[in-house]
Order: sequence, then C-alpha cells, then structure tokens
Amino acid sequence: MLQTPLYTTADLRKVERLATAEGVRDGSLPLMERAGLAAAGCAREMLGNRGTRVLVIAGPGNNGGDALVAARWLRIWFYRVDLLLTLDSERLPERSPDRSPNRSRDESRPAARLPPDATQALAAWKAAGGTALADIPAGQRWDLVIDGLFGIGLTRPLDGKYAQLISQIDALETPVLSLDLPSGLDADTGNLHGCAVRATRTLTFLALKPGLFTGDGPDCCGIVELATLDVDAARLHPASGNALDEHALKALLPARRRNTHKGSYGSVGVLGGAPGMVGAALLAARAALLMGAGRVSVGLIDEQGPTWDPLQPELMLRRWHELPRLDSLTTLAVGPGLGDTPESYAALCWALGSSLPMVLDADALNMIAADGGLKAALIARAAPTLLTPHPAEAARLLAIDTREIQADRVGAARRLASGLGCAVVLKGAGSVSASAGGERWYIHRTGNPGMASAGMGDVLTGIIAGLLAQGLEAERALLGGVTLHGAAADALSRANGVPGGVAGLTASEVALRARGMLAQYASGAETGTDPEGPSPGCCGTSRRMP
Repeated sequence: MLQTPLYTTADLRKVERLATAEGVRDGSLPLMERAGLAAAGCAREMLGNRGTRVLVIAGPGNNGGDALVAARWLRIWFYRVDLLLTLDSERLPERSPDRSPNRSRDESRPAARLPPDATQALAAWKAAGGTALADIPAGQRWDLVIDGLFGIGLTRPLDGKYAQLISQIDALETPVLSLDLPSGLDADTGNLHGCAVRATRTLTFLALKPGLFTGDGPDCCGIVELATLDVDAARLHPASGNALDEHALKALLPARRRNTHKGSYGSVGVLGGAPGMVGAALLAARAALLMGAGRVSVGLIDEQGPTWDPLQPELMLRRWHELPRLDSLTTLAVGPGLGDTPESYAALCWALGSSLPMVLDADALNMIAADGGLKAALIARAAPTLLTPHPAEAARLLAIDTREIQADRVGAARRLASGLGCAVVLKGAGSVSASAGGERWYIHRTGNPGMASAGMGDVLTGIIAGLLAQGLEAERALLGGVTLHGAAADALSRANGVPGGVAGLTASEVALRARGMLAQYASGAETGTDPEGPSPGCCGTSRRMP
C-alpha cells in the first residue's frame, strides 16, 4: 500500500536529535541552514517574476531561526527583505515604520536567549548587514510574507501581541509561506492555539505531521510541500501513523478474475430504513451494489416501505425480520435510517449476535452508546466489525463531549478502536481511521467540504460494506472505502471547476463516481479521466522537496 508516514512532535524530536548527530559526524550543514535554504528556494518559486519584496516574520524559537536563514539567502539573491523579529529584547539594529535607520532598542530590557542554532542564524543575518522592523508598517505592501513565528513546539494559546500579529498577517491579503506549519496550528491535532496564520503554502520540514491534514489544518495550510532536508526520517525512527491519498487506491481496491459469477462477490444485507428514513437504507444499498457486491438485500424497518427500488431494481427489498432467513448473506451494513424503535433494537440485537462481518453507522452507533448490553455484545463479537461515526456519534460512544473528540481526533479514533475492538473511521475534515485495537492509524487526504450534505455517510457505509463483501480484509476495506469515497467527491469537484469542493454535491453522484474510479484502479489503471492526478483533498496538494 502506498502511504506517507506521519510523525508526531515527540517522534520528530527524536528524528531531529538523530539527524543532528549524523550531521555533526559527516560534516553536513546544520538542519536549520538546510531548512532556511529550502524555505528561500520555495519563496523564490512562489514569487516567480511577479515581485521582489518579501516580509519575513521570525519568532523566538528555532522556527524563527529557519526564517532568519531564509531571509539571509533571499537578501543574498538580491530580493528586498524586510525582517520583523519578535524578540523585543534582541539588540539588533532596527528600522522603524517611518524607515529611519538604526533606531536602537531599549537597552534596559532584560536579554532573551535564543536557541543556539537560532542565535547563530541571527548573528549571520546581522553580519550580512540585516536590520529589523519594530512592527509591521502601516500602508506597506509586499509580494510575499514568510511566516516563521512558531513551529511544532507551540503548546500554549496565542494571545496579546502574537494574536494581533497573526491578525495583521492575515489582513495583508498577501501570499503567505508558512515554515513547518502555520503559526498557531497544533502539529499533532490540527487544533488552533487560539488563532493561526492562513497560509497560501506550507513548507514542512523532515516529515509530514498529522495536524496538517485534520481538524483546522486543512483550512490553514494551503498547498503542503515536504522538504526532507536530506534526512530519511523513516530510517532514523518509525512513524506513528500514515496519510493515505488517491495513490493508495491501486493497492487497496479489489481486482476481478474473468472466471467468476455473482456468488464470487458476496451478498450484502442492509438493515435500516425506519419510517421517514427509507432513503438512507437505499443509498447505502445502491452504493454496495455499485462497489461490485454480487447481491444486495435491504431489510427495512418500515413495515409500509417500498417493495422495490425503481432507480435500482437489482436491489431486493424485504422487511428486516426476513434477513436472518437468508443463508446467502456474507456481510451486514447496519444503521442507515435505522431509527430508535423496538423493531430497530431487535434488528440490531440480531445483527450483533450474528457471525457476519459488519459495518455499523448512524442510529446503530447511537443505540449502542446508550445501551450497555448492546455495547457488551459489540465488544464480544468475533467477526470483523467496522464503525463509521461522525464526531457527535464518537462522543456518545466514549461518553465525552464532541469538543473533546475534535481536540484530539487521532486519539479519539484510537480510543474507540481500542475500547471496542473494532476498526474505526472518525469522519470529518481529514477523516481518521484506526485499526481494531488502535495500534495503526491513518489520516485520509481525500475529500472536500462539498461532502457536507445529506446521505454521504450512508453511501460511505455502503461502499465499505460492498468492498467487505468481496472478501477484502476488514482494515483494507475500511481504508479503501474511505479513501475512494473522498477521491470520488474530489473528482466531481474538479470536473465542476472547483477543486476545493463544489457546493450541491450529492451522495448519489459520489457513489456513481466511486464506481468509475473503482473500475479504473481495480484494473490496474490510474484515473485516466482525471488528468490532473490525485485530488488536492482538504489540504491542497503535497509535494516532496529534498
């Protein structure tokens, strides 16, 4: 499977220490010099031929040191560089907003201590004749802003002058290059530390971080590029998790042999469709059929529900209590439109007691969260079980607040998977999947805001169930289904000329597009109808730099 390692802050610290030690032994440039040079190169690419004036904002830590190195290189390359250094106490020749030179700082202020590498970067900047601004001058315009305020070490909320500075950066309406990650964004969770820079592009160093792709990360990062700084992070320390994009589908999706029949591809039973919610069950069932399941039966809770689907007559519609009599079923999808009635409860009890692999969603999750007996039955299941909660459903299952779920999406998915013994996808911006037990976790880089519409979760349930029915291992079916679901929505958005997500996207058209992509990838072909390549997902495109 093609996947991209994701490193937590703790793991990156280990990589940094090991890489620094190796660099000392072989005489390589320090990591900060490499990072600053990579940042300057990225800035030069962003500027192109459209401008030469750059505002560099350097913070009090190593991220600020990276920015100082970038500023020095841009100055060497004859760009007009204005530097704002946020250390009030650094004794650096200063240019005031009125551009008068050499207005010195208050010498009575206590001296602050930069990290050693950043101190050297500051000395090199001064030796090159560099000066600093006291603040962002009003009325000035730049062609690019480099955000080097805070990197992965930030753990506290930003307020006061730093919150004001971030507001000023955003108000400039100038392209922004953030170094490592947008200042104010948490590298591990994707949460905001009060506020964060909204970057046009983020050049992240050494390895990708989870916070770039989940939570608020997708709204802050813009295009993400990776500068490895000539460090093989995976060789030095194993990654905690992985990111999956459309490239992973070729290894995740099933191929078909010629000598087969419908019985070769399983039989899905969909349990749901209470009065007023029959459509949810039909959406899931249609998606399972479009994924290639040999047969799909729908067990409706609604006794007055339809007996056939005029849009998909291949589906077999029954009352829910008829499903247990079908010996042919190989997989269950339980929850779309299930409701909360005695019949719903009975249907869920039967499903949990069955020996069939199963996908649980929506009302099934809510009922389990509210009933200890159902939860115990879920934990006791021997057959593979996949859960697809959104944040509110996950919060009910863990008996915590939705805000706690969103505060640590990776941690929440892993807790659910560990506590319930099920593979889980926590849906949302940067959906997070975790293996049964929580040992492995993944962030999906496909999907966009256009998917925030009714029925998307039902279609996802059907997609996963359709893949599971064909004999895919449970974790592979989950990862393939979630990635494919988002990739299909991205392809539709690109086709409508809105790569970031088109409004009005419907669950039904996503299911149809997913069928087309399944056929392409399962045949071993790349998505030829999408010449742009893999979708930007929710955090823009991602490139790898040396």
